[in-house]
Amino acid sequence: MKIEKILLFLLLLCAFSAVARAQTFSIEHVNDSLNYLVLTENGQQDKWKLAYPVYQFQTGDVDGDGKTDALVGVIKGTRYYPEKARRLFIYKNKNGRVRAMWMGSRVGGPIDDFQFVDGRIRVLGHTTDGKYVVAEYQWQGFGLEFIRYLCQNEEESTARRYLSE
Repeated sequence: MKIEKILLFLLLLCAFSAVARAQTFSIEHVNDSLNYLVLTENGQQDKWKLAYPVYQFQTGDVDGDGKTDALVGVIKGTRYYPEKARRLFIYKNKNGRVRAMWMGSRVGGPIDDFQFVDGRIRVLGHTTDGKYVVAEYQWQGFGLEFIRYLCQNEEESTARRYLSE
C-alpha cells in the first residue's frame, strides 16, 4: 500500500511537470517592425501581433499565480506619450490565449532596459542630466508597484551591474 502511494505520487508529479513545461512564450520575428508573441501550450499556438520593434523579451511568473508570463519591451508611442520610446508590456496565458496583463506607457520614467529577477522587475532608466537609475517593481493587483531604488545617479556601466545582480 505504501509503495502504491509513492508510485501514485511520482506519477502525479511527472504529470504536473509535463503540464508545467507544456506552456512557453516566444517571439516570432518577421521584420524590424513586425513581431508576434507566440504562446505554445500542449501543442497548440496562439499569437499576439506586435506591430513595432521589440528590444527585450523575458518570461517569468510576474503575478505569482504559478504560470509563466511574458515581459516584452517594445518601441512605440502611446496615447499619453505619443513619442516613440521603450515601453514594457506584460502578457499572460488566459485559457490558452495570449492576453495583455499590463501595457505600460511608462514606469516612473524613461526605460532603457529591464530584467525579471526573483519575481520582481528591475528597470534601468536615465535622467535628464545623463545619469542612470535602477528601480525595482513588483506586480500589485492591476499594475506594477514601486518597491525600491537599487541605485540612483550612477554611470550607465554601474547601473547595468545593479540591473542584473
